[in-house]
Amino acid sequence: MGRRLGACCGLVVFAFCVVQGMLAHNSFSTTVLRALQAMVVTFVIGLAVGWAADRMLDENLRAEETKIREQGEGVSANTRK
Repeated sequence: MGRRLGACCGLVVFAFCVVQGMLAHNSFSTTVLRALQAMVVTFVIGLAVGWAADRMLDENLRAEETKIREQGEGVSANTRK
């Protein structure tokens, strides 16, 4: 998930910077260089956010699995009586 988020964010920012550079009538090299720099920075930020989201989802899934197991053990203990 982290790589996908980073790639999507990076590409969106790249496209945005290219369009803004064209609208500002910047030279091709200036526009592409700034767009690439913005893409790399945004990709790294997207990776970090995606990694944090992965960790959060994993923790929540583990907590839910534990809760379900505990409920299952309680049900099976009650049926043995």
